[in-house]
Amino acid sequence: MSDNRQIFTLKQVVSSIRKTIEERYQQAYWVKAEMHKLNLYPSGHAFPELVQKENDKIEAQINGSIWNHNFQRINKKFIEVVKEPLKEGTTLLLQVKVTFHETFGLSLQILDIDPNYSLGELQREREETLKRLQKEGIINLNQRLDFPLLPQRIAIISADTSKGLSDFMKVLNGNGWNYTFFTMLFHGYLQGDVAVPSIIKQLSLIEKVKDHFDIVVIVRGGGGEVGLSCYNNYDLCKAIATFPLPVLTGIGHSTNMTVAELVAFRNAITPTELADFLLQTFHEFSVPVQEAKKAIVSYSNRLLEVNKQAFTSETKHFKNSAQLYLNISKNKLVSTSQEFKNEAKTLLNSRRELIKSAQKETISQSKRFLKAESEKIETIIHDLPHKIVHPIDLQKRNLFELENMVRLLNPLSVLKRGYSITTVDGKTINGAMKLKAGSIIHTKTFDLEIESEINKIEEYGE
Repeated sequence: MSDNRQIFTLKQVVSSIRKTIEERYQQAYWVKAEMHKLNLYPSGHAFPELVQKENDKIEAQINGSIWNHNFQRINKKFIEVVKEPLKEGTTLLLQVKVTFHETFGLSLQILDIDPNYSLGELQREREETLKRLQKEGIINLNQRLDFPLLPQRIAIISADTSKGLSDFMKVLNGNGWNYTFFTMLFHGYLQGDVAVPSIIKQLSLIEKVKDHFDIVVIVRGGGGEVGLSCYNNYDLCKAIATFPLPVLTGIGHSTNMTVAELVAFRNAITPTELADFLLQTFHEFSVPVQEAKKAIVSYSNRLLEVNKQAFTSETKHFKNSAQLYLNISKNKLVSTSQEFKNEAKTLLNSRRELIKSAQKETISQSKRFLKAESEKIETIIHDLPHKIVHPIDLQKRNLFELENMVRLLNPLSVLKRGYSITTVDGKTINGAMKLKAGSIIHTKTFDLEIESEINKIEEYGE
């Protein structure tokens, strides 16, 4: 089977495509697209990724190219108008030419960019965010919060290397009135695509410890309006508007206020101005306090002077009254003393007469008592011999009889009459003792003590 197919090389195909595209797309076009990635190389060439999104979904995508000489010119003009260089995540109006390269494929060669369009896109996003916040009724929520009388505890969202943060702290801590602030830095990125999630994250962290702070401050150095575009983002503006603490912003020099600044409790063009506002808050509290202090001192001095005069007058009056009272009391005391002296003399004389009378009565009664007792004693003395002699004689006779009885019962008297006492081992022999032959017995008479040995024992019945 013969093969009649026409075969082309890849180069022939891509060259044909290139020629076709060059013939079809000879002029330049203005295209609206988002620069998803810039892809700037050290050579000065940039190869950005251009996309079109609908509801955050990429609907179209193509690579672009900006040659070094064009990039320098475009970037310079962009900085002059927008005040910032070209950056990723920005919607741009691009003048492009469709190109096709055998090696790199299809791309859009960027010839120019209209910076004024970018400013318009930023304004459109700003207006959409405002309308959405107004519709939800939350645009003024943060501004309705009560501002603390003395905002001393400050949570700061900023980059630690930010010039704006440095200026803010310098003014705050360098005040000449010795106002003291407690500040804590919550590090965040304050520009570019990462600014929105970074600031929202720090607000979330602060909300968890909100009881430790009075206010939240967001500060950064100056920048152009594209640099501030993140502050028109709906999510960030909603987070600020609904935050439970007053949020104050000082995010740079801008003639067109961002939505974040509009919904914040207060905004200042610069961090320095914001710090001055906080110091002024302390002034507004301090000045009335100082004036009140002066008024209190002045009033106190006047009151002290009035009371001093009144006290002097009262002291003088009290002195006169006291002297008068002392004189009256002294005279009364003298009079009372004299009366007491007279009454004491009268009472003493009266008691002396009573004592004399009692003394006489006592002597008289004592004599009568002594006479009566003397008569009783004489009677007792007269009756005593008769009452004592008879009992004594009776007791003598009884005693004599007992003496004779004791004498008769004396064992010696019994032994003297011919009797004896026989013992075994010091005990008197009786019928209860068990005697046996060979036992030693002792016999005591009036004048002898005999030791014997039992040879035989006979018992007698009744």
